[in-house]
Amino acid sequence: MAFLEIQSIHKSFQPGQHVVSNFSISLQKGQITALVGESGSGKSTLLRILAGLENRDSGEVFLEGTRIQNPKEKLVPGYDEIQLVYQDYHLYPSSTVEENISRPLLQYDKAYKARRVKELLKLLDLEAFRDKLPRHLSGGQQQKVAIARALSLEPSVLLLDEPFSSLDGIQRRELIAELKDMFGNLGVTVLFVTHDLDDALQMAPELVIIQKGKLIQRGRPEEIFAKPKNLYAAKLFSHLNPVPEKNKTYVRPADVQLFKTSGMPAKVVDKQYLIHYNQLTVALQGGEKWLVEDKRRIFDTGELVFLKWEEKLELILLS
Repeated sequence: MAFLEIQSIHKSFQPGQHVVSNFSISLQKGQITALVGESGSGKSTLLRILAGLENRDSGEVFLEGTRIQNPKEKLVPGYDEIQLVYQDYHLYPSSTVEENISRPLLQYDKAYKARRVKELLKLLDLEAFRDKLPRHLSGGQQQKVAIARALSLEPSVLLLDEPFSSLDGIQRRELIAELKDMFGNLGVTVLFVTHDLDDALQMAPELVIIQKGKLIQRGRPEEIFAKPKNLYAAKLFSHLNPVPEKNKTYVRPADVQLFKTSGMPAKVVDKQYLIHYNQLTVALQGGEKWLVEDKRRIFDTGELVFLKWEEKLELILLS
């Protein structure tokens, strides 16, 4: 049995409306995995079920072979071994950074508590902020306090619910790099949910795609990119252009080559500057609109452009 085993989880809040449906995955010890899906796809509910904080209708969760009980089966819901870090941090606003981190350790030996908090302040580079209140911290610092508090109990599994959603781009990149390195050194098993594929790609070597509470696809990013199971999984990576006269066949903007004299004709109707290329919106002769990438930045609005792509790069997606 895997370190964390999730077997056929079902959950609905109203009859006939499944939030999580027949969801099964297994995680190995020390593995970092990203659970990717749009808002409302059941990601946060699944995390609460895994943490033992939400009742599941059916299915089982096992940690190292030990069954995780529903809250209704347990006097005090939750497990020290599985810690959930919430999207909005859940920090105590009138408590300092040090006090927030030490909250789960109130019943522990004072010497151990002091030593553990000191370790976590150093680990997450929060020593200079130990006496500050949460409102005096940046979003990234608040997230680090929430993670430090979760780590205080030395869990074997850490569940992160949209950990970077409220951070700006610079904070996000810096925190992802810091946490990825830290989790690797700690050997903790991490499952984090996000709707942002870029965050997932930077943080985890493996992706799990969820749609409407169902597991769609699992694998390494390059595998899912090359062979997506459905239209939703494919669109997580990029826009898709429908190929004319080929039913349910698509080509990615990055796979379309642009020429001045030969290919499928199209007219540039819009141009947008992006970091590595100009994104062009082009109108095909049949009126369809495509997005393509002008990496040489040589085409302008109103000009005629000719499009080519390799047939082997087309994606046939039936659903």
